[in-house]
Amino acid sequence: MAMEIIRIIGNGSEVPDAPVPEGLGGKDLLELYRWLILLRTFDERAVALQRQGRIGTYAIYWGEEGTQAGALYACEETDWVFPSYRQNSIGILRGVNPATIYAWWRGYGGKLGFYNPRDHRTGPICVPIATHLPHAVGVAWAAKQRGDSVASLAWFGDGATSEGDFHEALNFASVWKAPTVFFCVNNQWAISTPYHKQTASQTIAEKASGYNMPGVRVDGFDPVACWKATRDALDRARAGEGPTLIEAYCYRIAPHGTADDPRLYRDESVTERWRPLEPVNRMTGFLQRLGILDEDKEAAIRAEAKELIAASVKEMESYTQPGQEVLFDGVYASGRPWTFDEGLEELRSVERAAEVRPVGPVPASSEQGGDV
Repeated sequence: MAMEIIRIIGNGSEVPDAPVPEGLGGKDLLELYRWLILLRTFDERAVALQRQGRIGTYAIYWGEEGTQAGALYACEETDWVFPSYRQNSIGILRGVNPATIYAWWRGYGGKLGFYNPRDHRTGPICVPIATHLPHAVGVAWAAKQRGDSVASLAWFGDGATSEGDFHEALNFASVWKAPTVFFCVNNQWAISTPYHKQTASQTIAEKASGYNMPGVRVDGFDPVACWKATRDALDRARAGEGPTLIEAYCYRIAPHGTADDPRLYRDESVTERWRPLEPVNRMTGFLQRLGILDEDKEAAIRAEAKELIAASVKEMESYTQPGQEVLFDGVYASGRPWTFDEGLEELRSVERAAEVRPVGPVPASSEQGGDV
């Protein structure tokens, strides 16, 4: 099924720019640019922190910032958003402290590494594939039942379209006309599985026809196009016309995560051909051609982002590492059964025993396989 890809930002030469969509003024475009730079700065610093052993394995989103910033900028503050692990830092654009997200990647639980979703209307970072999609539909449907003008936006990857939760969410949303925008970032790789081995459909957007909802394709490396597609979908949702499926077509330039080596399963020369299309430099050139951005403004925006992220890293590393009790906190709304306290005490007793265990040469009997 042939389907046009919505694109606004050209390359300044053979592919011309399209007109700026109505509703995006100069201040909006600059703010959107700030969001892109902040996301890029967070991501690059996170990779450096992981390589230095200061946070754990990290899911890289380098190059996909346009799908995040562009789509989120189209939302109202009252709308709910539901990120997957690839949009792990999206909350910082809604007031979440970046130190909190870094602490999450460091493995800190409780209040150090987690935020209250209600405070930011941002769902938890979802690592299981596609399980947050029914949640996004449920929130939007509940708002509709109450008569609230609230929509939901959920991001997910192309791999998620092979999960049952994806189909169940689309079906429920369509039947009940839930005001939900399904935003699929089709970066063509589900870890090491290429798109053509995952689905027989030519596009992801065409899957929408099975659920009687619009399907839209957009240039995922174009943040302005991502804004337009999402804003149009949200307008439909708020008008009572139900959900929309957006496919942001792009490419996963970075590895799947810091534990991944894509050279083992794909041709990286293809990756290099996609790299010049990434959104930050394209947006920079676009704003320069519009006369909105100059070198001084760009330098100031980048410096501001670096300062914020540097301060957040410093704050994260000032946190005292939480104990095992975080495994038991937050499971129940109030109080917890005595079995939890018993389990926590058992963990602590094991830890105390490990601290007093003598360290020295391995006994000969152990080395020879005898009883210890």
